[in-house]
Amino acid sequence: MHCVKLCYNLRVVNAQITENLNPEQYQAVTAEPGNLLVLAGAGSGKTRVLVHRIAWLLDQGYATPLSILAVTFTNKAASEMRGRIEQLVGVGNHGMWVGTFHGLAHRFLRMHWRDAGLPEMFQILDSEDQLRLIRRIMKEQAVDEDHWSPRQVQGFINSRKDEGLRATQMPENSNPFIRTMQRVYLAYEQACQRGGLVDFAELLLRNLELWQHHPEILSHYQQRFRHILVDEFQDTNGIQYTWLSTLSRQGAAHIMIVGDDDQSIYSWRGAKVENIRRFQREFSDVKTIALEQNYRSTATILKTANTLIHHNDDRLGKNLWTEGEQGEPISVYAAFNEIDEARFIVDRIQYWQQQGNPYQQIAILYRSNAQSRVIEETLINADIPYKIHGGMRFFERAEIKDALAYMRLLANPNDDAAFERVVNFPTRGIGERTLQFLRQLASEQQLSLWTAGQTIVEQQSLSARASQALNHFFALITQMQTDTDKLSLDELCDHVLQHSGLLEHYRQVKGEKGLAKVENLEELVTACRQFEESDRDDDAITPLTAFLSHAALEAGEAQADNGNDCVQLMTLHSAKGLEFALVFLSGVEEGLFPHQMSINEPGRLEEERRLCYVGITRAMQQLYISYAEQRRLHGRDAYHAPSRFIAELPSECLQEVRMRSTIVRPSSYHRQHTAYQPKKRISFETDASHQSGLKMGSQVYHQRFGEGTITDFDGQGEQARVQVRFNRIGSKWLVISYAKLQAI
Repeated sequence: MHCVKLCYNLRVVNAQITENLNPEQYQAVTAEPGNLLVLAGAGSGKTRVLVHRIAWLLDQGYATPLSILAVTFTNKAASEMRGRIEQLVGVGNHGMWVGTFHGLAHRFLRMHWRDAGLPEMFQILDSEDQLRLIRRIMKEQAVDEDHWSPRQVQGFINSRKDEGLRATQMPENSNPFIRTMQRVYLAYEQACQRGGLVDFAELLLRNLELWQHHPEILSHYQQRFRHILVDEFQDTNGIQYTWLSTLSRQGAAHIMIVGDDDQSIYSWRGAKVENIRRFQREFSDVKTIALEQNYRSTATILKTANTLIHHNDDRLGKNLWTEGEQGEPISVYAAFNEIDEARFIVDRIQYWQQQGNPYQQIAILYRSNAQSRVIEETLINADIPYKIHGGMRFFERAEIKDALAYMRLLANPNDDAAFERVVNFPTRGIGERTLQFLRQLASEQQLSLWTAGQTIVEQQSLSARASQALNHFFALITQMQTDTDKLSLDELCDHVLQHSGLLEHYRQVKGEKGLAKVENLEELVTACRQFEESDRDDDAITPLTAFLSHAALEAGEAQADNGNDCVQLMTLHSAKGLEFALVFLSGVEEGLFPHQMSINEPGRLEEERRLCYVGITRAMQQLYISYAEQRRLHGRDAYHAPSRFIAELPSECLQEVRMRSTIVRPSSYHRQHTAYQPKKRISFETDASHQSGLKMGSQVYHQRFGEGTITDFDGQGEQARVQVRFNRIGSKWLVISYAKLQAI
């Protein structure tokens, strides 16, 4: 039986709500109320279906705004959904709850703060505030940060909350690590309770406990929210699933989930793709509808994505298709190295822009943040504006700024900003009282912090413990200055990372985040090695000073502001939910993508493949896939094979491309091999190569710069030049007639 029709005036009728929907979308929008699973493929219009479903429920009298709760994963998505609902039905959505899991849980707690055991004006801790509080608790508990990473403790606390476990509910454990973590967790909980503080993980846990301790409150909302709609269900974790299950009484309310198991890429932060299967098992009479018609990409791109993802097992199963154009083949570029790869990407971007297309339609995607540095520098050199989406520029990242601060102190111990940043990082027992004493003396006597510190130590103005800690820091910097005096720039950087304790500190940070920071620090060594010290304007300054100036300028104004026409750079994880006319998928190599840590674990390898699937389906018109035969990454030269994912793509959808716009069809996409075996390159060298007798990829020796590899040719006659990547100083362009290169 239908509910009584809404008493307010709806501007739309059923025919208008359901117009311009394809058959599967229409079926999902107009399904009789019940438990519904909508498998929504990439670009299939899932937001459109969610919004129209809500409008249809209102129009048909199945629901009122007060009975609808819609859950999304971002505030932006929630705001967009509210706006589109209002636009579609022509009335405000007051009374309808639309928000993120954390936003809705926060709303429950605000309305029932007393029953939840919270002060009325409780405050939410963001991730950084939470970390600072944990550091303070660790000091109070005498837990040494040198042995126990605060971020590791933070991850432990949040993961236990996601499992629904309080510190007092955890079983006894003889493991010293677990016992220490539990002790800090308990003290942290007590501090939060005293201060009226709630972190993100606490929001959902406290909300669930509110319902458990006050079933009458839960019953009220169970009776109120008769229609629950959930977006991106494949990204839900354990406590989010429990939250939804509890509120809906496992199907007493009508719940519609929208998700795509092929786009589940967040297991490292607790997401469980198996929640979709669990929903089918635990909720009664679940109807499944697949949205497979894609409105984003060309048929070629979709065929490529479908073929790739079919290599995963235990899929719910769908096949994307489009009524749109066939589109261009997927372009595969085999670069000699990461510099060649970046130059190729920039070359294609310039061609795209010359055809009258805006930069903002372009995305460069990569598996690891550390890959962005070479691409950023190449874009800057080409005067192409860009923006890092969902992340920071390389030289603005905290771990890079930490390393640069140490290097700045080696160059100038009186650099107060660098001193303050690292004097107690990683922690070495120099407390805030000591630093305040230092600042006061430096201000009164107009001294640098370094000089003021040495004065205090000499005068024995501090306690023996504080004086000793400060003296150890001075000795560390002085010793590093001595040890690195004769080292090359990259060796100096590596020495600083090892002896300052930065690398070891970030290695203690568990999970993807810690690994990314270590990789970025190792990439800084590569940046130092590739820095062309011979190009400095002032030969009087040291290579270290020149590099620090270079890094400061790189972190300046080259990045485009929001709203400007600029190329978008981002990790594959950050790209989910976005779309671009032109996409570059870079670094598609074994050990990098799929990541080395995932290769031997079937579950993680399948998630890497889903990540590649997400990357491919971001492209609307054109997709380039590139890999490098040699890549200097994380401070090491690596010779990776092309990714197995390239071998899994349909050969009829691919074309191998070369610089100078030469294109050939690939001939070696053999499915019996686990890695892609490219056709031998068609040469694109200019006349310069024929004049000199040198070839692309040749190993050569230069009297001043040492050994290197030829990566490019340019020009002809007396102006003919060759680009050589030297092992010691990086890449340089040399005029062939003067270079006196010797083939090795």
